[in-house]
Amino acid sequence: MTQTTLPRVVIAGGGVAALETLIALRDLAGDRVDITLVAPEESFTYRPMTVAVPFSAGHANRYGLARIATEFDARLVRDAVASVDAKEQAIRTRDGEWISYDHLVLATGARATPAYERAITFGEDVDEEALHGLLRDTEENYVDRVAFVVPNETTWALPLYELALMTARQAWSMGADRVRFLFVTSEERPLAMLGPQASEAVAELLESAAIEFVGSAYTQVEHNCLIVDPGGRSFDVDRVVSLPRLHGRRISGVPADAEGFVPVDTYGRVAGLPGVYAAGDGTAFPIKQGGLATQQADAVAESIAAAAGAPVEPKPFKPVLRGMLLTGGDDLFMRSGVAGGQGEPDVATHALWWPPAKIASRYLAPFLFGRDEVATIEHIRGDHLAVEADIATTADVQAAGIAVS
Repeated sequence: MTQTTLPRVVIAGGGVAALETLIALRDLAGDRVDITLVAPEESFTYRPMTVAVPFSAGHANRYGLARIATEFDARLVRDAVASVDAKEQAIRTRDGEWISYDHLVLATGARATPAYERAITFGEDVDEEALHGLLRDTEENYVDRVAFVVPNETTWALPLYELALMTARQAWSMGADRVRFLFVTSEERPLAMLGPQASEAVAELLESAAIEFVGSAYTQVEHNCLIVDPGGRSFDVDRVVSLPRLHGRRISGVPADAEGFVPVDTYGRVAGLPGVYAAGDGTAFPIKQGGLATQQADAVAESIAAAAGAPVEPKPFKPVLRGMLLTGGDDLFMRSGVAGGQGEPDVATHALWWPPAKIASRYLAPFLFGRDEVATIEHIRGDHLAVEADIATTADVQAAGIAVS
């Protein structure tokens, strides 16, 4: 009897797009594929919630990649991809290991660098101490003006809107009546790509938080001064908070544009490299956002599953942008088709998708939601057991005739 060799799928990365590909592929292809996950990280961090941490409004959960890989019957290699040999259909890791593939998915994300010197950069590596210092300085009226500046080339600025709104609300609640806030962006209107209703709702939130919106602005930061074009307007500021600039992670043997991002078609295929796909922030798609990364990953997973013989009809990537805005009050849910995606713009203070996660996705969001529910139940059980143990200990002491205060 001849043993059939399963198609070898290598997924490079340990972030949103990589995990969505892993979970989707195992669901769609079942046991028709052999999966290897190559990632240098030990765990996956739910980064969209890092904005809430300085305000004690939430926390960024971490999930071990080894446990996730085991759950979806994948081999985990703790390493990063250094090069791709398309002719041999193999990758070389930074540690020098060669891993062969039939299908390769590059989901390595983007590399973040500060956009402005002397600015607090809110991004992949959150400087919590600097953010806490900013909050302390605003509350104690040590600063007069704080500017939240979206880098000129950045298309997805929702996290900075969250940071601005929550900073202003906390400052006002603490009686800091001296500080003034600016939000500076190249967008004509707040979060314009999510449609006019969402833009109007966010504009109202900014106004209610006394944040001045400066749109259609291309900004330079020089010491404590913003130079805004067109018009050469200038604003003196005490603090600048910004998002990072993103760059592609260049991999030898993989085509990339001038910024290092990988061009792909609507199925995630990399031109000129048979069997090679890419998804997520590392691709040349201009909007870098977790939910869109999972939609790209779904298109890739469907294509690979179909190639492996699964009864799947691959569908192209048609982006629908979903954004959940943390405000420090009622959260705002926004949805709109972009760049050829379908769906009328919508905005609400109730969930427009389920589970109501920051990263809306077909597979990863329900998986993490279920994992968080289990963790909550286990925590509650632990508390109950601790209480029961405490009651039992008290009863034992009383039985021994010792007074318990």
